[in-house]
Amino acid sequence: MLLNPVQVTLGCQVQVTAQRLEDELGEERSGFITGCPADWAELPRPDLPLVVGLDGGYVHSCTQRTRRDGWFEVIAGKTMPAEGRSSCFGYVQTYDSKPKRRLFDVLAAQGMQANQQVTFLTDGGEDIRDLPHYLNPQAEHLLDWFHLTMRITVLTQLAKGLRVPPELSATLAAELQRLKWFLWHGNVFRSLQTVDDITTDLEDQDTGGQQDKDRHDKLAKAVREFGGYLAANASAIPNFGERYHAGEIISTSFVESAVNQVISKRMVKKQQMRWSPRGAHLLLQIRTRVLNDTLAEDYQRWYPDFNHTPHRQDQAA
Repeated sequence: MLLNPVQVTLGCQVQVTAQRLEDELGEERSGFITGCPADWAELPRPDLPLVVGLDGGYVHSCTQRTRRDGWFEVIAGKTMPAEGRSSCFGYVQTYDSKPKRRLFDVLAAQGMQANQQVTFLTDGGEDIRDLPHYLNPQAEHLLDWFHLTMRITVLTQLAKGLRVPPELSATLAAELQRLKWFLWHGNVFRSLQTVDDITTDLEDQDTGGQQDKDRHDKLAKAVREFGGYLAANASAIPNFGERYHAGEIISTSFVESAVNQVISKRMVKKQQMRWSPRGAHLLLQIRTRVLNDTLAEDYQRWYPDFNHTPHRQDQAA
């Protein structure tokens, strides 16, 4: 696809602006908790908890050669205060060297205090599991129920594809439902026991032809991986039932809109462009600032005489 000179100039300006913002970003740290707990107690009473959701999406790489390869991951997030406007942020996971600093600055811009509770919801993946750690002394880190139950749904579909005796099929279905029930109530110990029971049932089952063996092995591998996933995220699995009935957020579904706005709408849906990690990352910094309505503030900080009048649709009848 050929670009006209205006598009090329605009693209260059976007990259220059984004790079300037990147250069202003402070140093990365392993943690941002500072001060003394006694001093935190003296801070003004904070607002209600901040809720932060993190999710990922995939973008076409400029090195893509086939439909199955050449993708890289983009992390998008959304912070929701109890009152006021939410903010979104994004970065390319393999390119960004300051993701923790980036998230901390977003939270600080929303007035986060050291004595304020912050709830982080993630899918438990290795790429973002540790990102929210050591950002706030009052933080709680929770596994997202949506991603958790989707994994069980995949296991259920794989189990339905097995050619096994009816009694074993019924046993697997019941065990998977029991697994979901234990997780809903935050019982990690019984959940891991159930995963072991399913693994044992599969190991004791004789398989028929090669196709049946492949299906059996695929399910067995998925169950083992799910057990490892639960063990790695055990401390982040709450009693979802209690939280749900208390009106507390248990899912990152609210982040889906941010993923669509930040990633899908500009980089995937109906788009034929391919991206380099750097190009996608820099565009994300501009895109999120436009969505947060803060880009004009950056220009006013750089150019005091800059005057920005937001475009408003004519309301005249």
